[in-house]
Amino acid sequence: MAIKITIRKGEQSSIITLEMNIRKAVNGDLMIFDHGDIDIVLSPRDSKVIAFPKDTLNDLTYGAQNRLFTHLHKRGVVMPESIQAGSFFGAFEAKLQNPFKEGIDTAKLALVNISSFIDEERPYFESMEAIVGMSEDELAHPDKEDSTELGEVPQRDEQGSIRPGYIKTPYAANYLYTV
Repeated sequence: MAIKITIRKGEQSSIITLEMNIRKAVNGDLMIFDHGDIDIVLSPRDSKVIAFPKDTLNDLTYGAQNRLFTHLHKRGVVMPESIQAGSFFGAFEAKLQNPFKEGIDTAKLALVNISSFIDEERPYFESMEAIVGMSEDELAHPDKEDSTELGEVPQRDEQGSIRPGYIKTPYAANYLYTV
């Protein structure tokens, strides 16, 4: 969905169009779902940016949250001392900077910078999705060299890694219990 933002400087104004998967909550928060690992919530009312894990919390989630807030901090959008864990498990949040002049909308600046962060990250998480899709496809539809038809494997008395007669428990000395 395209979002149009009007930025004014004195008498001049310019319109920026951002292509993002974004929704507005009932309380006015903007929820951004474009990133592959995190969901980003921009709360203009509370002057906060919050990053939630997408489905499950893992190392990729924390890395994406860290890169987001580093990106916003380096551009002067959030206060670095306010970056902290949120009230939701796995969430991180930061306060937006206070504007030094009247008329500066920090929420619009944050939205533009979040959009640029997602554009920088897009090749990374799209390639990760492609790699996961390829590995799932290889498992479901293997090549001829990686698979055998039913009945092609010859039968032997001892075959594979599990030998009959051994007790496989963590507490047993399996070399004593041979048949």
